[in-house]
Amino acid sequence: MPFQRPADYTPAVAAPPQPAERAFWFVFRGTELLIAAPEPRVPHCNLPKELGMMPLRTQYLGVWGGEHCYSAEVAPEAQAPQGWSWQGLRSLFSVLDDGAFALAGNALQIMDWDRAHQYCGACGAATTARTNERSRECLRCGRVVYPRLAPAVMALVRRGREILLARSPRFPQGMYSALAGFVEPGETIEQCLEREVLEEVGIRVRDARYFASQPWPFPHSLMIAFHAEHESGELRVDGVEIEDAKWFQLCNLPKLPARISIARRLIDAAVAEAR
Repeated sequence: MPFQRPADYTPAVAAPPQPAERAFWFVFRGTELLIAAPEPRVPHCNLPKELGMMPLRTQYLGVWGGEHCYSAEVAPEAQAPQGWSWQGLRSLFSVLDDGAFALAGNALQIMDWDRAHQYCGACGAATTARTNERSRECLRCGRVVYPRLAPAVMALVRRGREILLARSPRFPQGMYSALAGFVEPGETIEQCLEREVLEEVGIRVRDARYFASQPWPFPHSLMIAFHAEHESGELRVDGVEIEDAKWFQLCNLPKLPARISIARRLIDAAVAEAR
């Protein structure tokens, strides 16, 4: 599953006292990852400066397959060394090794959080990274900040041998997907599911069944996917988040999301169940 940590990975916060002779480095320029060409791989070296790159900041990630792992961020104007290139993470799905791809997603989230919390949001003073946990502490007021995740619920609504798919104005032309929305303060994920479906397409659902979850590092979401059954109501799109929604026969589906997404796995599972 994309972005799922490999079984041989042990996350950690405190880097070893002595730098390893070689380690995996997930080097980012913004959201672009440094990848070797033509055979895609991340740098496996002592430090990024071996490649002529000076990181703005680094974070220790843990141990993968017996090797230490780090993330690093370089300046926006940094040029890729010869034989390397900057690639968007989405484009590397099924291109990069599965374990490296999953850890790159983890590294991107940690790097984005670390960059955004160099200064305290309460008093403006500089923060420092703690070594006993993944957090940053304000040196002036003592406020501690942790990496934040935004939980989002996805619902694939079923009606007999039909499934409800919708499209956002942001989607590529012709593509439809399952409904989704972010959990609001004070509500359960089940309440979020019911509210989002009602708000976006005007129907009520029942019998929500958990399917799976997926970290989604664009930039810091956790997608929680469900199957649900149509209970009542006719389709009435909100015209803002959703521009069109239709019931589709499982044997005649439109253009679907890429296999990198849990939405595609959710839809494929529904199709497989109906066979």
